[in-house]
Amino acid sequence: MTGALYAVIPAGGSGTRLWPLSRSAAPKFLHPLGGGSRSLLQSTVDRLGPLVATKETLVVTGVAHAAGVARQLSDVPTGNILIEPSPRDSGPAIGLAAAVLHHRDPDAVMASFASDHVVRDQEAFVRTIRTAVELAGTGLLVTVGMTPTRPETGYGYLRRGGPLAVDGTYEVVAFAEKPAYEVARSYVDSGDYLWNASMFVWRTDVFLAELARELPELHAGLQEIAAAWDGPDANAVLGRIWPTLTKISVDHGVMEAAATRGMVGTVPADFGWSDVGDYDSVAQVAPPAPGQPVILGDAEKVLAIDSADAVVVPGSDRLVAVLGMPGAVVVDTPDAVLVCPRSRSQEVKFVVEALKAAGRTDLF
Repeated sequence: MTGALYAVIPAGGSGTRLWPLSRSAAPKFLHPLGGGSRSLLQSTVDRLGPLVATKETLVVTGVAHAAGVARQLSDVPTGNILIEPSPRDSGPAIGLAAAVLHHRDPDAVMASFASDHVVRDQEAFVRTIRTAVELAGTGLLVTVGMTPTRPETGYGYLRRGGPLAVDGTYEVVAFAEKPAYEVARSYVDSGDYLWNASMFVWRTDVFLAELARELPELHAGLQEIAAAWDGPDANAVLGRIWPTLTKISVDHGVMEAAATRGMVGTVPADFGWSDVGDYDSVAQVAPPAPGQPVILGDAEKVLAIDSADAVVVPGSDRLVAVLGMPGAVVVDTPDAVLVCPRSRSQEVKFVVEALKAAGRTDLF
C-alpha cells in the first residue's frame, strides 16, 4: 500500500546554453520552449494534472526565480513553493521537498520532475508514472529511464539489470556519467542502458532512510529545516542551516550507492521526452516545415531567406533578417545578440563563462 501522491518540481539553474534568451533572473523553464504558448514550467504542471492535484504540487526554486514561479503557477499554494536561499544542487533541493512532505504526511509518495523537459505523448507519460508509483510501493527508489534513440553524450545513463515484481520494470545496477561518443554508442548497441531523465518516484520514508545512510549530516539538517518549515521560525532555521548543507546531486549523494544495494528500480519509457538543453534540442522539439526556420516568438519580426532549419528568436522590437544561413542560430534580445551554428549549440555556455570572466554581470 502507498500513501497520497505528491509532485515535486525542482526549478533551478540558469540554462546557460540557451543564452541570451535564458538568463539567471529569467531561466529557460520560465520560457515557452516546448512548441506552445505555455512555459516549460507550466507545461510540467499541466502534464501532471491527471496524476496529482495542483494543491499537492511543490516547487523548489531559488530566491531570484520565486516571484516568476509564483506568477506563472498562481494555483499552487504559496506554502508549496519552497525557496532555497542559495543553490546547493539537486540533493538538498529534492531532499528538502522529501523532508517537508514527510513532516506533513508520513505516508507520502513523491514524484520528482525537472521543470525544463518536454513530453510529447501525454498518455504514455501518465501510464509510466502510474507504474513507477506501483513499483515505489514495494519500497524501492524508482527512476524513469528513457529508451535511447541515438548515442547521446549530453545525458547520463542507467544500466538496467533483471526484471522486478511489477510488470515492465527492472533493477538499476549502475549509474553512468555523460559518456564520450563511442562509449555512448556501445551503451545504445548493448540494449542494457537507458537515458537518465532525472524523474524519480519513491516513498518519502524510504528516500529519507537512504539519505540518512549516505549523508547523515545533510539528512539531519534537512529534518531540522522541515520540522520548522510551516512554523514562525522557518526563515531563521533555514538561514542558519542551509549554507552548511553538502552541495551534491541526488544521483551522486543517494542513488548510486542505493543501486549497489539493489534499492533502485526503473521503468523504461518512450513518451517523446526531450531535455531542452540548447537551441538544437529546441528545434527538435518544434521542427519547422520543410525548408523553413524554427521561429520562437513573433514570426512577423523575422525575414528568413534560404535559411532552412535555422533557429531564430526575435526578442526585440526590430526585424531580424536571416539570409543564406541554413542551420544557424540567431537570437536577438534588447541587450545581446547570439549567432552560431546549431551544431555548436552546447558551446553557448562558454559565452556565458567568458562574460562572467569579464565581469559582465549585466548580461547573464
